[in-house]
Amino acid sequence: MIRLGAGRRTRIVALAAHCDDLAIGAGGTLLTLCQDRPGIRVDALVLSGGGSEREQEEQAALAAFCPGADLRLTVLKLPDGRLPAHWSEAKEAIEDLRAETDPDLVLAPRTEDAHQDHRGLAQLVTTAFRDHLVLGYEIVKWDGDLGRPVAYQPLSPEVAERKVRLLEEHYPSQRHRSWYDREAFLGLARIRGIECNERYAEAFAVTKLILDLGE
Repeated sequence: MIRLGAGRRTRIVALAAHCDDLAIGAGGTLLTLCQDRPGIRVDALVLSGGGSEREQEEQAALAAFCPGADLRLTVLKLPDGRLPAHWSEAKEAIEDLRAETDPDLVLAPRTEDAHQDHRGLAQLVTTAFRDHLVLGYEIVKWDGDLGRPVAYQPLSPEVAERKVRLLEEHYPSQRHRSWYDREAFLGLARIRGIECNERYAEAFAVTKLILDLGE
């Protein structure tokens, strides 16, 4: 197994279709990065939930998932489940963010995600962030669309437990969902950990990766 270091990342862009997507798909990775790099810049854009209790949940949650970071969160008001009908607005928001920052890393949904909002956002990301490392996070749900990831971020047991605890604490609006529970989140992290010879991990899809193998 080959381990590629992230280097000294100083800017991250984190993109989501819905409030809680980032925390579910990449919360452990955000915790790991922000704890290791105090002051790291995190520009987070969420396409839906603006002006609702969901935005309030997201603000509190990402502040907890990005301790010590320079966090800049924007939550838009696109309707949930209707991204294809609001393609232009979503594209403009992503391109505006791209014009403001040149990140070292982009966290976004996978292009293979079955949810139309997740998948649509993932497709837009590749047009705006063409020369960046984009990691596509996964979200467990009833669609059964989990695939075979190619990139893994190991999580310490402490980080894995903290991720689950923060998910339980900060998103009360989602607790009624059948898949939103400790067993689901920690179970997937354990499976991905097995796949990369660690206790826990988050897994990502990578559409394109440019290597520099010279001296």
